[in-house]
Amino acid sequence: MIDPRLAGQTVLVTGGAGNIGAAISRAFAAQGARVAVHHLAQDPPAPDRVEWAHITPDTEAAARLADELGNGSFAVSADLAQPDQAHRLVHTVTEHAGALNVLVNNAAHCESPDTVESLTAPSLQRHYQVNTIAPAVLTAEAARLRRGDDPLSVINITTDAARAFPGQTGYGTSKAALEALTRSNALDLAARGIRVNAVAPGPVQTGWITDDLLLQATRIVPMGRVGEPDDIADAVLFLASHQARWITGQVLQVAGGHAL
Repeated sequence: MIDPRLAGQTVLVTGGAGNIGAAISRAFAAQGARVAVHHLAQDPPAPDRVEWAHITPDTEAAARLADELGNGSFAVSADLAQPDQAHRLVHTVTEHAGALNVLVNNAAHCESPDTVESLTAPSLQRHYQVNTIAPAVLTAEAARLRRGDDPLSVINITTDAARAFPGQTGYGTSKAALEALTRSNALDLAARGIRVNAVAPGPVQTGWITDDLLLQATRIVPMGRVGEPDDIADAVLFLASHQARWITGQVLQVAGGHAL
C-alpha cells in the first residue's frame, strides 16, 4: 500500500478502545488520521443467569488511547444498546471534528448462554440492538451528514460465526444480519460514492482463548494459528484506503482459512 490517503481524515471506531478496536484505532492513527475512540462508559449489570462475554474498557482507558494516538484524536462515549445513542454519537463526532470520513462499526454485544435452549426475546434484542440496529443507524446518519463529495467509507466488523457457530444464536445471527446490511447499504449508497464493506474475523486472541481452546483452534484453522488484532486492523485499513476505491458490498473473511 503506497498511499492509503487517510492522513487528515476523521475516523470513528465504535468499541475503539480495546483489543481489535484499539488495533484498528492505532492503524488509522499511524496513517495520520484523527480517530474518534468510541467507548461504553459502563456496562449495565447482566440479567440473572446471563454473563456478558465482551470486554468494556473504561473511560480512562479510552482517554489514554486517544492521547496516545495524537492527530487530534479524542474519546467519545455512547451506549449503543440505547436506541437514541447511535444518532447522537455521529452528531457528537461531526460537531467536534467537522466531518466524518470513515466509520468502523466494531462495537459488539455478546453474552452467554446464547443457545437455542436458552434463547429469550430480551437476549435477541440486546444482540440485535448493538450488532445490527446501531450500525444501521450510524451508517444512515453518517450518510445524511456527509458534506458534499467528502470521502466516506463504512467498514462493518462481523464474524465467521455469521456462517454457522453452534452456541451463538443471537450473536451469530445478528452478525449475519450485519453482513446483509453491508450489501444493502452498499447498493443504496454506491451512486453517492459511499462505499460499505465488512471484515469477518475468525478466532482472534483478545484474551478469551484459553490454552485448551488455543490448541483446538490451531487444529481447525488451516493456516495453523489464531488471529491477532493487527490482522483485522490491517484488513480494515485496506478497505478504507484509496487502493480499495472500487470495492464495495464485500465481506472480507480474515480467518486464516477458517469457516470457508
